[in-house]
Amino acid sequence: MTQSTELDPEDRKIITLARSARARNGVPEGAAVRDETGRTYVAGTVALESLRLSALQTAVAMAVASGAKSLEAAAVVSEANTLAAADRAAVRDLGGPAVPVLLAGPDAQVRARVTAG
Repeated sequence: MTQSTELDPEDRKIITLARSARARNGVPEGAAVRDETGRTYVAGTVALESLRLSALQTAVAMAVASGAKSLEAAAVVSEANTLAAADRAAVRDLGGPAVPVLLAGPDAQVRARVTAG
């Protein structure tokens, strides 16, 4: 477990954005990704009858749709204790296997720091 105050300010920012998206939209997960230029993309879980995407998959899709060529980092805020393989794969597809992915609880405390690989 990592205190959010021990994080790089840019990583703390994407956790804060992910947490805000989760709370604002009342969804199970919030996520944020930072692209190679420092732009951030924030999303919540998409749960439609015909379309289901995790918050992280949605954030990666938003980055791709906006022209991002790579990712520097990703964060998910959730009650979950682990990241789904599909979430890590989405980050890996755009950013490569070394991209760090932070998983934080609703209290913004980091529960896990893994790579997309």
